Amino acid sequence: MFDIVSVGHFCIDSIFLPDRKTPFVVLGGSTTYVSFAARRFEARVAAVSKVGGDFPEAYKWWLGQEGIDLRGLTKVESANTTRFELRYNDDLSERTLLLKSKAPPITIDDLPNPLKATAIHIAPIAGEITYEIVEKLKQCADVLSLDPQGLVRNFDENGNVTECSLADKRILGLVDIYKSSLNEIKAVTELPDLESAIKGVHDCGVRIAIVTLGMKGAALSVEGTRYNIPPCTPAKVVDPTGAGDAFIGGFLAEYVNGENVLRCACVGSATASFVVEGIGPTFFGDREQIYQRARELYEKEIKQ
Repeated sequence: MFDIVSVGHFCIDSIFLPDRKTPFVVLGGSTTYVSFAARRFEARVAAVSKVGGDFPEAYKWWLGQEGIDLRGLTKVESANTTRFELRYNDDLSERTLLLKSKAPPITIDDLPNPLKATAIHIAPIAGEITYEIVEKLKQCADVLSLDPQGLVRNFDENGNVTECSLADKRILGLVDIYKSSLNEIKAVTELPDLESAIKGVHDCGVRIAIVTLGMKGAALSVEGTRYNIPPCTPAKVVDPTGAGDAFIGGFLAEYVNGENVLRCACVGSATASFVVEGIGPTFFGDREQIYQRARELYEKEIKQ
């Protein structure tokens, strides 16, 4: 029995930042950031993922050292691990993605049996999860959470990434908690603005919707009641990769412990503020540091 299980490809990211000509090559993927973030709160965390024969053993060791259960990791020696190039503009506000390789999709047979968790977070990055997988995972968790980013990405023959609509909207009917960026929720719902898009996912049955808005914070909607969650200011911004994933990792770690959703969102914002201070998934702060920033955010901005 786990607190949080994250399902999606681990990947290898080559991150190009504006002040460097060569990339940082790091462990990536939403599952990585969600899992690392949740472990900061001592949640019992597992990952279900699939990688290729080129996946470094050092990354597997690192994940294990962080306390992440990897019995759901499948390594296909004849395949390649999913790899992305991420290139940021000068002020780190925008990025372009290039898919360099893609691991095989996750199948029903890849799911551990038995699998039971308080919350399962579905975190595809390159279309590796189908409706049938989500339907099966629904039976294994009390709460099902979704970040649809990998389901609204289209890849051309050169690996260039563009956003597309969600091919199978039935997935939303299985989900309790939804999290994405503004562009992604508009792609998922095919609706033109934040308000209508949030209503669109609620109409599909989603109870909690979270839309991350970069330096503007996040929008939180609980059964249609809207809250604006201000950003938690980091000491510095080095690399924004994974901020949204760290947000939902912190949010879920508190949510499975029965905390109220506003506190969960403040902890999510605080967790995201730490990860951007380092390269890739290398810096998350510790639990007390995160809680301190979350308390300051709640007292100054939320509790009025």
